[in-house]
Amino acid sequence: MRIAEILRNKGTTVTTVPPDTTVRALLAVLAERNIGAVLVSPDGARISGIVSERDVVRHLHRRGADLLDRPVTEIMTERVRTCAPDDHVSSLHGLMTEHRIRHMPVVDGDRLVGIVSIGDVVKSEITELATERGHLVDYLQGRY
Repeated sequence: MRIAEILRNKGTTVTTVPPDTTVRALLAVLAERNIGAVLVSPDGARISGIVSERDVVRHLHRRGADLLDRPVTEIMTERVRTCAPDDHVSSLHGLMTEHRIRHMPVVDGDRLVGIVSIGDVVKSEITELATERGHLVDYLQGRY
């Protein structure tokens, strides 16, 4: 299965915030959209970084409540790994697990086309395994 199939099922909506967004405003976006991370982008297309709930918690613990009024650029991850729609889900799963990445933007050329979470990847693999199991059961029971 390819990443493009995940995006077909879940959609291609990507939540972004401008670099000058405060951490407080970021938290409101995360809560309102019920998501765990957003991309930081000056224009909704180019990626400056990614910031997650986990980033907020770690930095808030170290820096205190004053962090809430600081820009997200102070806590975002700047080196963002991306994948392409044609990438295989299985290779992405390994990469996300190895590097402890929970959200990965999907880029087609230089255009942002979606984002996948480790949950999306695992769900697609479970679905694929269930389908394969069904085919094997049908084969063994002579239904082909």
